[in-house]
Amino acid sequence: MFLRAEDTEDQEDELLSLSLAIVTDHPGGEKNRKRKRSRLNIVSNTQKPLNDSNYNNNSSTSSSYEELYQSVSLMGDSVQRVVAYFADGLAARLLTRKSPFYDMIIKEPTIEEEFLAFTCLYRVSPYYQFAHFTANQAILEAFERDQDINNRALHVIDFDVSYGFQWPSLIQSLSEKATSGNRISLRLTGYGRNLEELQETETRLMSFAKGFRNLVFEFQGLLRGSNSKLINLRKKKNETVAVNLVFHLNTLNKLLKISDTLKSIHSLKPSIVILVEQEGSRSPRSFLSRFMESLHYFAAMFDSLDDCLPLESGERLSIEKNHLGKEIKSMVNCDNKEEEEEDDDEADQKKSCPRYEKMETWKGRMESHGFEGMKLGSKCLIQAKLLLKIRTHYCPLQCEGEQSGGFRVFERDDGKALSLGWQDRCLLTASAWQCV
Repeated sequence: MFLRAEDTEDQEDELLSLSLAIVTDHPGGEKNRKRKRSRLNIVSNTQKPLNDSNYNNNSSTSSSYEELYQSVSLMGDSVQRVVAYFADGLAARLLTRKSPFYDMIIKEPTIEEEFLAFTCLYRVSPYYQFAHFTANQAILEAFERDQDINNRALHVIDFDVSYGFQWPSLIQSLSEKATSGNRISLRLTGYGRNLEELQETETRLMSFAKGFRNLVFEFQGLLRGSNSKLINLRKKKNETVAVNLVFHLNTLNKLLKISDTLKSIHSLKPSIVILVEQEGSRSPRSFLSRFMESLHYFAAMFDSLDDCLPLESGERLSIEKNHLGKEIKSMVNCDNKEEEEEDDDEADQKKSCPRYEKMETWKGRMESHGFEGMKLGSKCLIQAKLLLKIRTHYCPLQCEGEQSGGFRVFERDDGKALSLGWQDRCLLTASAWQCV
Protein backbone atom coordinates (compact mmCIF):
# COMPACT_ATOMS: atom_id res chain seq x y z
CA MET A 1 0.00 0.00 0.00
CA PHE A 2 1.45 3.33 -1.01
CA LEU A 3 1.53 6.20 1.44
CA ARG A 4 -0.67 9.13 0.54
CA ALA A 5 -0.57 12.61 2.00
CA GLU A 6 -4.33 12.58 2.59
CA ASP A 7 -4.02 9.43 4.69
CA THR A 8 -1.45 10.79 7.12
CA GLU A 9 -3.78 11.00 10.10
CA ASP A 10 -4.84 7.36 9.92
CA GLN A 11 -1.51 5.96 8.85
CA GLU A 12 0.46 7.69 11.55
CA ASP A 13 -1.49 5.55 14.01
CA GLU A 14 -0.75 2.30 12.22
CA LEU A 15 2.70 1.40 11.02
CA LEU A 16 3.39 0.58 7.38
CA SER A 17 1.80 -2.67 6.29
CA LEU A 18 3.40 -4.62 3.48
CA SER A 19 0.79 -7.32 3.92
CA LEU A 20 3.48 -9.90 4.60
CA ALA A 21 2.96 -9.77 8.36
CA ILE A 22 6.48 -8.45 8.93
CA VAL A 23 5.74 -5.00 10.34
CA THR A 24 5.40 -4.50 14.07
CA ASP A 25 5.85 -1.59 16.39
CA HIS A 26 9.16 -0.87 18.05
CA PRO A 27 10.17 1.12 21.11
CA GLY A 28 10.66 4.78 20.49
CA GLY A 29 12.25 7.35 22.68
CA GLU A 30 14.42 10.27 21.79
CA LYS A 31 18.00 9.24 21.09
CA ASN A 32 21.20 11.17 21.23
CA ARG A 33 21.91 11.62 17.54
CA LYS A 34 25.18 13.47 17.73
CA ARG A 35 27.77 11.48 15.79
CA LYS A 36 31.01 10.81 17.62
CA ARG A 37 33.08 11.64 14.54
CA SER A 38 36.22 12.34 16.51
CA ARG A 39 36.14 8.83 18.01
CA LEU A 40 35.61 7.25 14.62
CA ASN A 41 38.46 9.25 13.13
CA ILE A 42 40.78 8.32 15.98
CA VAL A 43 40.01 4.64 15.44
CA SER A 44 40.51 4.81 11.68
CA ASN A 45 43.67 6.89 11.83
CA THR A 46 45.49 4.59 14.27
CA GLN A 47 45.09 1.41 12.30
CA LYS A 48 48.54 0.67 10.86
CA PRO A 49 47.32 -2.46 8.99
CA LEU A 50 45.39 -0.17 6.63
CA ASN A 51 48.71 0.80 5.11
CA ASP A 52 49.66 -2.13 2.88
CA SER A 53 53.34 -1.74 3.75
CA ASN A 54 52.52 -2.63 7.35
CA TYR A 55 51.20 -6.08 6.47
CA ASN A 56 54.77 -7.35 6.46
CA ASN A 57 55.45 -6.00 9.92
CA ASN A 58 53.98 -8.67 12.18
CA SER A 59 55.01 -6.93 15.39
CA SER A 60 53.39 -3.64 14.35
CA THR A 61 50.26 -5.41 13.15
CA SER A 62 49.85 -7.46 16.34
CA SER A 63 50.31 -4.36 18.47
CA SER A 64 47.70 -2.47 16.46
CA TYR A 65 45.14 -5.28 16.76
CA GLU A 66 45.71 -5.64 20.48
CA GLU A 67 45.05 -1.92 20.88
CA LEU A 68 42.05 -2.02 18.57
CA TYR A 69 40.29 -5.00 20.13
CA GLN A 70 40.58 -3.39 23.58
CA SER A 71 38.51 -0.43 22.38
CA VAL A 72 35.70 -2.17 20.47
CA SER A 73 32.70 -4.22 21.54
CA LEU A 74 29.78 -5.91 19.80
CA MET A 75 27.67 -4.83 22.78
CA GLY A 76 28.97 -1.24 22.98
CA ASP A 77 27.73 1.92 21.30
CA SER A 78 27.30 2.19 17.52
CA VAL A 79 30.91 3.27 16.90
CA GLN A 80 32.39 0.42 18.97
CA ARG A 81 30.14 -2.06 17.20
CA VAL A 82 30.85 -1.05 13.62
CA VAL A 83 34.62 -0.90 14.23
CA ALA A 84 34.47 -4.37 15.79
CA TYR A 85 33.20 -5.83 12.53
CA PHE A 86 35.82 -3.97 10.50
CA ALA A 87 38.49 -5.26 12.90
CA ASP A 88 37.28 -8.81 12.33
CA GLY A 89 37.38 -8.22 8.59
CA LEU A 90 40.97 -6.98 8.77
CA ALA A 91 41.99 -9.89 10.97
CA ALA A 92 40.53 -12.35 8.47
CA ARG A 93 42.33 -10.52 5.67
CA LEU A 94 45.68 -11.23 7.34
CA LEU A 95 44.97 -14.94 7.88
CA THR A 96 45.18 -17.70 5.30
CA ARG A 97 41.91 -19.35 4.25
CA LYS A 98 43.23 -22.62 5.74
CA SER A 99 43.40 -21.10 9.20
CA PRO A 100 40.63 -22.28 11.56
CA PHE A 101 40.50 -18.73 12.91
CA TYR A 102 39.67 -17.48 9.40
CA ASP A 103 36.60 -19.73 9.23
CA MET A 104 35.54 -18.65 12.69
CA ILE A 105 35.80 -14.93 11.89
CA ILE A 106 34.36 -15.01 8.39
CA LYS A 107 31.62 -17.58 9.12
CA GLU A 108 28.50 -16.83 7.08
CA PRO A 109 25.07 -16.69 8.72
CA THR A 110 22.64 -19.48 7.90
CA ILE A 111 19.90 -18.82 5.35
CA GLU A 112 17.41 -18.55 8.23
CA GLU A 113 19.62 -16.09 10.17
CA GLU A 114 20.17 -13.98 7.06
CA PHE A 115 16.44 -13.89 6.30
CA LEU A 116 15.58 -12.93 9.87
CA ALA A 117 18.17 -10.13 9.92
CA PHE A 118 16.94 -8.74 6.61
CA THR A 119 13.33 -8.91 7.79
CA CYS A 120 14.19 -7.09 11.03
CA LEU A 121 15.98 -4.27 9.19
CA TYR A 122 13.13 -4.04 6.70
CA ARG A 123 10.61 -3.72 9.49
CA VAL A 124 12.28 -1.18 11.77
CA SER A 125 14.23 1.08 9.37
CA PRO A 126 13.13 3.19 6.38
CA TYR A 127 16.21 1.97 4.48
CA TYR A 128 14.67 -0.74 2.27
CA GLN A 129 11.14 0.62 2.49
CA PHE A 130 12.29 3.92 0.98
CA ALA A 131 13.85 2.06 -1.95
CA HIS A 132 10.81 -0.15 -2.59
CA PHE A 133 8.07 2.45 -2.10
CA THR A 134 9.86 5.00 -4.30
CA ALA A 135 10.44 2.43 -7.05
CA ASN A 136 6.83 1.20 -6.90
CA GLN A 137 5.40 4.71 -7.04
CA ALA A 138 7.44 5.48 -10.17
CA ILE A 139 6.34 2.18 -11.78
CA LEU A 140 2.70 2.89 -10.96
CA GLU A 141 2.91 6.34 -12.54
CA ALA A 142 4.51 4.87 -15.69
CA PHE A 143 1.64 2.36 -15.90
CA GLU A 144 -0.90 5.16 -15.56
CA ARG A 145 0.78 7.19 -18.33
CA ASP A 146 0.38 4.21 -20.68
CA GLN A 147 -3.20 3.38 -19.71
CA ASP A 148 -4.63 4.34 -23.12
CA ILE A 149 -2.40 1.84 -24.93
CA ASN A 150 -1.31 -0.86 -22.47
CA ASN A 151 -4.53 -2.90 -22.29
CA ARG A 152 -4.32 -2.55 -18.51
CA ALA A 153 -1.32 -4.90 -18.49
CA LEU A 154 1.91 -4.31 -16.57
CA HIS A 155 5.01 -6.47 -16.85
CA VAL A 156 7.70 -5.88 -14.21
CA ILE A 157 11.14 -7.44 -14.70
CA ASP A 158 12.94 -7.54 -11.35
CA PHE A 159 16.64 -8.36 -11.61
CA ASP A 160 16.89 -9.27 -7.92
CA VAL A 161 13.49 -10.32 -6.61
CA SER A 162 15.09 -11.60 -3.39
CA TYR A 163 12.33 -12.31 -0.85
CA GLY A 164 9.71 -10.42 -2.86
CA PHE A 165 9.04 -7.85 -0.13
CA GLN A 166 8.81 -5.03 -2.66
CA TRP A 167 5.74 -6.25 -4.53
CA PRO A 168 2.74 -6.59 -2.16
CA SER A 169 2.40 -2.80 -2.01
CA LEU A 170 2.31 -2.57 -5.82
CA ILE A 171 -0.21 -5.42 -6.04
CA GLN A 172 -2.49 -3.65 -3.59
CA SER A 173 -2.17 -0.26 -5.29
CA LEU A 174 -2.94 -1.71 -8.72
CA SER A 175 -5.95 -3.51 -7.28
CA GLU A 176 -7.30 -0.22 -5.97
CA LYS A 177 -7.34 1.06 -9.56
CA ALA A 178 -9.11 -2.02 -10.95
CA THR A 179 -12.73 -3.25 -10.88
CA SER A 180 -14.26 -6.69 -11.13
CA GLY A 181 -15.36 -5.89 -14.67
CA ASN A 182 -12.14 -4.22 -15.75
CA ARG A 183 -9.29 -6.17 -14.23
CA ILE A 184 -5.58 -5.28 -14.31
CA SER A 185 -2.92 -7.80 -15.27
CA LEU A 186 0.41 -7.81 -13.43
CA ARG A 187 3.15 -10.12 -14.63
CA LEU A 188 6.30 -10.28 -12.53
CA THR A 189 9.48 -11.83 -13.91
CA GLY A 190 11.90 -12.16 -11.02
CA TYR A 191 15.54 -13.22 -11.00
CA GLY A 192 16.70 -15.03 -7.86
CA ARG A 193 19.84 -16.55 -6.37
CA ASN A 194 18.52 -20.11 -6.18
CA LEU A 195 15.45 -22.20 -6.91
CA GLU A 196 14.42 -22.54 -3.26
CA GLU A 197 14.33 -18.77 -2.77
CA LEU A 198 12.36 -18.31 -6.00
CA GLN A 199 9.83 -20.96 -5.01
CA GLU A 200 9.31 -19.42 -1.57
CA THR A 201 8.93 -15.97 -3.11
CA GLU A 202 6.41 -17.25 -5.66
CA THR A 203 4.37 -18.98 -2.96
CA ARG A 204 4.39 -15.87 -0.79
CA LEU A 205 3.34 -13.49 -3.57
CA MET A 206 0.76 -15.79 -5.19
CA SER A 207 -0.86 -16.34 -1.80
CA PHE A 208 -1.04 -12.61 -1.19
CA ALA A 209 -2.36 -11.81 -4.69
CA LYS A 210 -5.27 -14.26 -4.29
CA GLY A 211 -6.92 -11.73 -2.02
CA PHE A 212 -7.37 -9.32 -4.92
CA ARG A 213 -9.91 -10.77 -7.34
CA ASN A 214 -9.80 -7.78 -9.67
CA LEU A 215 -6.11 -8.38 -10.35
CA VAL A 216 -4.61 -11.10 -12.55
CA PHE A 217 -1.19 -11.92 -11.13
CA GLU A 218 1.46 -14.11 -12.74
CA PHE A 219 4.97 -14.87 -11.47
CA GLN A 220 7.88 -16.26 -13.47
CA GLY A 221 11.08 -17.03 -11.59
CA LEU A 222 14.46 -17.18 -13.34
CA LEU A 223 17.89 -17.89 -11.92
CA ARG A 224 20.32 -14.99 -11.87
CA GLY A 225 22.89 -15.21 -14.60
CA SER A 226 20.33 -15.93 -17.30
CA ASN A 227 20.28 -12.36 -18.62
CA SER A 228 20.46 -13.68 -22.17
CA LYS A 229 16.88 -14.87 -21.73
CA LEU A 230 15.71 -11.28 -21.68
CA ILE A 231 15.38 -11.18 -25.44
CA ASN A 232 13.12 -14.24 -25.30
CA LEU A 233 10.71 -12.94 -22.66
CA ARG A 234 7.08 -13.11 -23.73
CA LYS A 235 5.77 -9.62 -24.38
CA LYS A 236 2.06 -9.02 -24.53
CA LYS A 237 0.83 -6.51 -27.04
CA ASN A 238 1.23 -2.93 -25.81
CA GLU A 239 1.82 -3.93 -22.19
CA THR A 240 3.77 -1.49 -20.00
CA VAL A 241 7.22 -2.95 -19.34
CA ALA A 242 9.04 -1.77 -16.22
CA VAL A 243 12.56 -2.90 -15.31
CA ASN A 244 13.44 -2.91 -11.62
CA LEU A 245 17.15 -2.48 -10.79
CA VAL A 246 17.07 -2.17 -7.01
CA PHE A 247 20.48 -3.04 -5.49
CA HIS A 248 21.39 -5.20 -8.49
CA LEU A 249 23.97 -3.48 -10.67
CA ASN A 250 26.29 -2.90 -7.70
CA THR A 251 26.55 -6.67 -7.19
CA LEU A 252 28.01 -7.26 -10.66
CA ASN A 253 31.76 -7.58 -10.19
CA LYS A 254 32.73 -6.71 -13.73
CA LEU A 255 31.98 -3.53 -15.64
CA LEU A 256 31.41 -5.66 -18.73
CA LYS A 257 28.53 -7.45 -16.97
CA ILE A 258 26.95 -4.12 -16.08
CA SER A 259 27.27 -3.00 -19.68
CA ASP A 260 25.82 -6.24 -21.07
CA THR A 261 22.89 -6.04 -18.66
CA LEU A 262 22.07 -2.46 -19.64
CA LYS A 263 22.31 -3.33 -23.34
CA SER A 264 19.87 -6.23 -22.85
CA ILE A 265 17.47 -3.98 -20.98
CA HIS A 266 17.64 -1.30 -23.67
CA SER A 267 16.75 -3.89 -26.32
CA LEU A 268 13.41 -4.45 -24.52
CA LYS A 269 12.47 -0.76 -24.93
CA PRO A 270 10.85 -0.60 -21.46
CA SER A 271 8.58 2.27 -20.48
CA ILE A 272 10.64 2.85 -17.35
CA VAL A 273 13.81 1.58 -15.67
CA ILE A 274 14.11 2.08 -11.91
CA LEU A 275 17.63 2.29 -10.51
CA VAL A 276 18.25 2.28 -6.76
CA GLU A 277 21.78 2.00 -5.42
CA GLN A 278 23.74 2.68 -2.25
CA GLU A 279 25.86 5.81 -2.41
CA GLY A 280 29.60 5.48 -2.05
CA SER A 281 32.93 5.96 -3.74
CA ARG A 282 34.70 2.70 -4.26
CA SER A 283 38.18 3.25 -5.67
CA PRO A 284 39.40 0.32 -7.79
CA ARG A 285 43.00 1.39 -7.17
CA SER A 286 43.26 1.62 -3.41
CA PHE A 287 42.20 -0.74 -0.64
CA LEU A 288 42.72 2.06 1.87
CA SER A 289 40.28 4.46 0.16
CA ARG A 290 37.72 1.67 -0.26
CA PHE A 291 38.13 0.75 3.39
CA MET A 292 37.71 4.31 4.66
CA GLU A 293 34.71 4.99 2.43
CA SER A 294 33.03 1.79 3.64
CA LEU A 295 33.90 2.55 7.26
CA HIS A 296 32.06 5.87 7.15
CA TYR A 297 29.13 4.42 5.19
CA PHE A 298 28.54 1.58 7.63
CA ALA A 299 29.19 3.86 10.60
CA ALA A 300 26.20 5.87 9.38
CA MET A 301 24.15 2.67 9.02
CA PHE A 302 25.00 1.49 12.55
CA ASP A 303 24.38 4.99 13.90
CA SER A 304 20.98 5.13 12.18
CA LEU A 305 19.89 2.03 14.09
CA ASP A 306 19.89 4.23 17.22
CA ASP A 307 16.81 5.81 15.64
CA CYS A 308 15.12 2.43 15.31
CA LEU A 309 16.09 0.05 18.12
CA PRO A 310 17.69 0.18 21.59
CA LEU A 311 21.29 -0.99 21.92
CA GLU A 312 20.34 -4.10 23.87
CA SER A 313 17.73 -5.23 21.32
CA GLY A 314 18.16 -8.80 20.07
CA GLU A 315 16.80 -7.72 16.69
CA ARG A 316 19.46 -5.04 16.44
CA LEU A 317 22.22 -7.52 17.23
CA SER A 318 20.83 -9.82 14.52
CA ILE A 319 20.82 -6.99 11.96
CA GLU A 320 24.38 -5.98 12.84
CA LYS A 321 25.83 -9.49 12.87
CA ASN A 322 23.98 -11.29 10.08
CA HIS A 323 23.30 -8.48 7.62
CA LEU A 324 25.50 -5.41 8.02
CA GLY A 325 28.40 -7.31 9.59
CA LYS A 326 28.34 -9.86 6.80
CA GLU A 327 28.59 -7.08 4.20
CA ILE A 328 31.45 -5.41 6.07
CA LYS A 329 33.59 -8.54 6.28
CA SER A 330 32.85 -9.33 2.64
CA MET A 331 33.96 -5.86 1.58
CA VAL A 332 37.19 -5.92 3.58
CA ASN A 333 38.16 -9.30 2.11
CA CYS A 334 37.12 -8.52 -1.45
CA ASP A 335 40.29 -7.74 -3.38
CA ASN A 336 40.51 -5.86 -6.64
CA LYS A 337 41.70 -9.06 -8.28
CA GLU A 338 38.01 -9.87 -8.72
CA GLU A 339 38.01 -7.99 -12.02
CA GLU A 340 40.32 -10.59 -13.55
CA GLU A 341 39.00 -13.68 -11.79
CA GLU A 342 36.54 -16.38 -12.87
CA ASP A 343 33.82 -15.28 -15.22
CA ASP A 344 31.11 -17.74 -14.36
CA ASP A 345 27.99 -16.38 -12.67
CA GLU A 346 28.10 -18.81 -9.75
CA ALA A 347 31.58 -17.63 -8.84
CA ASP A 348 30.44 -14.02 -9.13
CA GLN A 349 27.63 -14.62 -6.68
CA LYS A 350 29.98 -16.22 -4.15
CA LYS A 351 32.58 -13.46 -4.50
CA SER A 352 30.10 -10.61 -4.75
CA CYS A 353 31.50 -7.37 -3.39
CA PRO A 354 29.05 -4.45 -3.64
CA ARG A 355 30.18 -1.64 -5.92
CA TYR A 356 29.05 1.41 -3.96
CA GLU A 357 29.45 4.42 -6.22
CA LYS A 358 28.20 7.98 -6.55
CA MET A 359 24.92 8.83 -8.27
CA GLU A 360 26.90 10.73 -10.91
CA THR A 361 28.81 7.57 -11.84
CA TRP A 362 25.64 5.53 -12.34
CA LYS A 363 24.11 8.42 -14.26
CA GLY A 364 27.04 8.43 -16.67
CA ARG A 365 26.70 4.67 -17.22
CA MET A 366 22.97 4.90 -17.89
CA GLU A 367 23.36 7.77 -20.35
CA SER A 368 26.20 6.04 -22.19
CA HIS A 369 23.91 3.04 -22.75
CA GLY A 370 21.07 4.99 -24.32
CA PHE A 371 18.96 6.01 -21.33
CA GLU A 372 17.85 9.45 -20.18
CA GLY A 373 16.64 10.47 -16.75
CA MET A 374 12.94 10.97 -16.01
CA LYS A 375 11.60 13.43 -13.48
CA LEU A 376 10.09 11.62 -10.53
CA GLY A 377 6.52 12.56 -9.65
CA SER A 378 5.84 14.74 -6.64
CA LYS A 379 4.12 11.81 -4.92
CA CYS A 380 7.48 10.06 -4.58
CA LEU A 381 8.82 12.85 -2.37
CA ILE A 382 5.56 13.21 -0.42
CA GLN A 383 5.49 9.46 0.18
CA ALA A 384 9.13 9.39 1.30
CA LYS A 385 8.57 12.24 3.77
CA LEU A 386 5.55 10.47 5.18
CA LEU A 387 7.52 7.25 5.50
CA LEU A 388 10.11 9.03 7.64
CA LYS A 389 7.42 10.72 9.68
CA ILE A 390 5.88 7.36 10.55
CA ARG A 391 9.07 5.32 10.74
CA THR A 392 11.57 7.61 12.49
CA HIS A 393 12.06 10.53 14.85
CA TYR A 394 11.33 12.78 11.92
CA CYS A 395 11.71 16.55 11.64
CA PRO A 396 10.24 18.15 8.47
CA LEU A 397 13.11 20.64 8.33
CA GLN A 398 15.51 17.79 7.67
CA CYS A 399 13.92 17.26 4.28
CA GLU A 400 14.76 20.78 3.20
CA GLY A 401 18.53 20.40 3.17
CA GLU A 402 19.46 20.41 6.85
CA GLN A 403 22.79 18.69 7.52
CA SER A 404 22.02 17.48 11.03
CA GLY A 405 19.49 15.28 12.76
CA GLY A 406 18.47 11.76 11.76
CA PHE A 407 17.07 10.42 8.50
CA ARG A 408 16.24 12.87 5.73
CA VAL A 409 15.10 12.78 2.10
CA PHE A 410 15.97 15.22 -0.64
CA GLU A 411 15.63 15.64 -4.40
CA ARG A 412 18.66 15.69 -6.71
CA ASP A 413 19.46 16.16 -10.38
CA ASP A 414 16.54 18.55 -10.99
CA GLY A 415 14.00 16.14 -9.53
CA LYS A 416 15.23 13.10 -11.48
CA ALA A 417 16.61 11.43 -8.36
CA LEU A 418 15.53 11.08 -4.75
CA SER A 419 17.96 10.26 -1.95
CA LEU A 420 17.70 8.94 1.59
CA GLY A 421 20.36 10.22 3.96
CA TRP A 422 21.42 9.85 7.55
CA GLN A 423 22.59 13.19 8.93
CA ASP A 424 25.11 14.46 6.35
CA ARG A 425 25.65 11.05 4.73
CA CYS A 426 23.73 9.98 1.62
CA LEU A 427 22.77 6.30 1.91
CA LEU A 428 20.55 5.48 -1.08
CA THR A 429 19.51 7.17 -4.31
CA ALA A 430 16.56 6.23 -6.52
CA SER A 431 16.23 7.41 -10.12
CA ALA A 432 13.99 6.67 -13.12
CA TRP A 433 15.12 6.21 -16.73
CA GLN A 434 13.69 5.76 -20.19
CA CYS A 435 15.19 4.80 -23.53
CA VAL A 436 16.37 7.74 -25.61
